[in-house]
Amino acid sequence: MSESKNPEEFYAKLKKQLQDTAMWPSEYLYKFIVPTKGSQVEEVEDIFDNMGAVIETRQSKKGTYTSVSINVRMKNPDAVIEKYREVAANVEGVISL
Repeated sequence: MSESKNPEEFYAKLKKQLQDTAMWPSEYLYKFIVPTKGSQVEEVEDIFDNMGAVIETRQSKKGTYTSVSINVRMKNPDAVIEKYREVAANVEGVISL
């Protein structure tokens, strides 16, 4: 996900895609890339704590970055976007895919 151009435009497009492609509530797979050093992996995991999320992490070949995949049941597209915004606002250096 590239937020550098216009995040509002991106989120509006994402919301429309989610509305058109899934019946809600539905499972949603979030993918993030964060620096391995530091607490970013834990920060992402904490945002999805107590939601029944299945979280998988995998380090890059050199160990510089960690991918975090989160599969969680979300109630609607607005809830999906709210989590993306929360991660972007609270986790330094995160890349959302």
